[in-house]
Amino acid sequence: MLDTNICIYVINMRPPQVLARFREYRLGEIGICSVVAAELAYGVAKSRSARNRSALEMFLAPLEVLPFDQAAVWAYGDLRASLEREGQPIGALDTMIAAHALSVDAPLVTHNTREFALVPGLRLENWVTV
Repeated sequence: MLDTNICIYVINMRPPQVLARFREYRLGEIGICSVVAAELAYGVAKSRSARNRSALEMFLAPLEVLPFDQAAVWAYGDLRASLEREGQPIGALDTMIAAHALSVDAPLVTHNTREFALVPGLRLENWVTV
């Protein structure tokens, strides 16, 4: 499951190592969660750029956008409560993204490993530093 920053790198076609890793996957082997899609759509809306909208539409077209379903909802509730109890909360949207990855047992591909490393059991991949 791709995090927002990795999607932006792929859309912008840089850094090259991220694009190379992305191209190793076939259609249907990689996806994003609906929260990431929403974050990307917000960025496009904020930019007011038709070019950015077109680039995002082209990026999303072949990808599976996983809905934030009931399993993700419960994973989010448990994760957010647990992180708060431990005194290590992360951003609400990042918590949703992490919970979604956990709920479908998918690794999260991100460059934001410092924050996501606080999430117990979440498998991380960083395509930027490989």
